[in-house]
Amino acid sequence: MKKVIVLAAALALSACSTMKSSSDYDPKVNFNEIKSYAWVVQKSDDKTYHLDGLMDQRVRAAVNSQLQFKGLTLADANTADVLVNYFTKVDKKINVDTFNTNYGYNPYYGPGWAWGGNMHTQTTVREYEVGTLIVDLVGRESGQLIWRGSVADTIRDKNTPEERVEVVNKAITEMMLHYPPKPEAK
Repeated sequence: MKKVIVLAAALALSACSTMKSSSDYDPKVNFNEIKSYAWVVQKSDDKTYHLDGLMDQRVRAAVNSQLQFKGLTLADANTADVLVNYFTKVDKKINVDTFNTNYGYNPYYGPGWAWGGNMHTQTTVREYEVGTLIVDLVGRESGQLIWRGSVADTIRDKNTPEERVEVVNKAITEMMLHYPPKPEAK
């Protein structure tokens, strides 16, 4: 019953979302056989402080929650069926809107008399950032990418840690709606 309530909440969140999610997968993989996962071990020996440490914790917690909800268990990297990794990217986009307004009264007789008036054109240019979060599942034995999910949305400044957690959870939930993939009927 608890899983049904969580799923209903996830669907309700995704129904009103502006996020764009997608996924791709290797159709030769039987996803029903995947029962365990582990996070990719970072190859870097760099132990210095990273500014994205809190966001890393939020993303990992959200992915862990969703994968466990899907029936996978966290395991040792040497025995897990799949290895999980994620990365982010930010793209700058430009939106150009032009509005034409025609209003006023033209008091002169002749062609075009009566209501008409002046034409005003206003162009607005807005630069914004779109953030994309990508989660990869790699077959541990093959080393091959078997599933990739992504979610993109306009980046907005979130002021509180609670709002940041909510955005990450919503993004991962929307992305993981596509896992495990359902093969298309032939």
